[in-house]
This record gives sequence, structure tokens and C-alpha cells, in this order.
Amino acid sequence: MQTYQYRKIDAFTTEKSFGNPAACIYLDENQSLSEKEMLFIAKQHKGFVSEVIYCVPKSQTYFSLTYYSSECEVDFCGHGTIACMYNLIKETPDLLNQKEIKIHTNKKGVLTVYNEIAEQDSVYITAPIPQYIGTCLNADQIAKNLLLNKNQISDSLPIDMIDAGLRTLIVPVATLNDEINVFPNEKNLKNFCLQNKIDIILIYSLETDNPRNIAHTRVFAPKFGYLEDPATGSGNSAFGYYMLKNKMWNGTHTTIEQGGVDRIFNAVNLNYKDNKILFGGRASIRIKGFYYL
Repeated sequence: MQTYQYRKIDAFTTEKSFGNPAACIYLDENQSLSEKEMLFIAKQHKGFVSEVIYCVPKSQTYFSLTYYSSECEVDFCGHGTIACMYNLIKETPDLLNQKEIKIHTNKKGVLTVYNEIAEQDSVYITAPIPQYIGTCLNADQIAKNLLLNKNQISDSLPIDMIDAGLRTLIVPVATLNDEINVFPNEKNLKNFCLQNKIDIILIYSLETDNPRNIAHTRVFAPKFGYLEDPATGSGNSAFGYYMLKNKMWNGTHTTIEQGGVDRIFNAVNLNYKDNKILFGGRASIRIKGFYYL
């Protein structure tokens, strides 16, 4: 039986919100897991966390991350990266003194982690380089699959598809009340996503609960075995590029609130540096122990 360092960590938490749960398994340099084993572990976590993150050290300041949902390997997991690196930095004295740490993601290459724990109790991650895919999907099709009326989708702002880690369909909703009360059918929405090569759907409102926040978002991810992602790095990074593209944001530090009417809203920070989106936040460690395989 093999033993692995294990943490259950919620990312993008506020003082009151529950964040987005991730399971983090920290391997040492002598340990390894096959793709079959990583998927097996992730399947065991279905309904408990959104994704499982596997972290392997390459050097003292360089780490390799691989992401799995209960359905498959995930190209990139923003909240899982925040959770994994926030905990790793907090628990490793040598890393607490490092302002920048490199990570290698299995599908999206090398990214930078910015340690702002001392200043903001947060870490920031460079989002993968965006791909502006675009979409021919119209409001009628999208409204039907989200269980919305067509007039609840704003016609003054564009529908778009951008990949900043995951292929994200971005949909403007007319009011905050409409947006926080969207509850689509998971099976039907999954089929819609698979048919249209969509990883996740981000809906947003420019009306917010807290006026300090730039927007309110929600993210649906049925492709990965669950309906809603309560706090999202890759989706909100795609939304950040969308806002820059449409001159809705000037790139200075801002915060997005995320979640439906059934929860306390989570917080995702965005910044723009060296022509790249940075997403960030804090995390809360809930379970600390070992995983036995």
C-alpha cells in the first residue's frame, strides 16, 4: 500500500464563503501515479470535490501539476492550482520567501505563481495564453439549454468563446436576479457542451451584489461530472480577456463575485500584467492527512 500526502482545500474563499473544493495529493520525487490510478482516485472523490490535483516537485521552486475530474483529465484547473500552491507555500518555509514559483501543467505548459500571502493572504497564477475561438451559437440555442427565456440574455453585449485554460462559452445575462437563479438540467447541458466542444459555460451580470466588484459570474461544468463550479480561475480568466476585448475593464486590479442564489458568493481577483491575466485568491485548508492506495 502506497501513502501520499493529502489535503482537502477550498479555493477562492472569503471570510464567510465556502469556496470551491479541491483534493490535493503531494507526491515526493520517488513517487508516481499512472493515468489509470489518478482517474481512479478522482472517481472516488465525485461529489466531494470538483477536481483532484496531483503535485510533483521538480526542484525546490518548480512543480508539476496534473488535474483530474471524476470523468477525465482536465486541461487546466484554476481553483485547484490556487488551492494546491497556497497550501504548499504556507507549509514550506523556503517557499514563503519566494515571490515567484514556476509550475508545469500537463496540458498548458509552464505558468508562474506569484506569492502574495504576506501582503494579501493570496496567491496569483498566470492564466494560459488565450485563444479567441468565437462562436456561432445564438441566444435562442443557449437560452433553451440554460432553461432561460431568450429575453433574459442581454442583447447589448456579445456572446463569445475564449479559451484561457478551458474552452469557455461566455454569456451575458440581463440582470443579477436572472443570473443567480439559473439552474439548468445537468444531463441536457452536458450534451449541449459536448456537441459544441464547450468545456465550461460562464454566465455573467454587470449588476453585482457588492458594488466594489466589477461583475457577477457563474460557471457550469457538466462535462467534468458536476453541474456548477462555485469559484473558477480559468473561466474568470477567459472572462477577463473578454472584458479587455470589449473595453469593459482597463486591466487594473479588480474582483469578481461568483455563485448562485443558494450560496454565499466567492471572490476571484483579477489583474493584468505583461499582457497576461493573473487570477488569484486565498484558500482554506479543511482536511490534512494521508491518502492510501
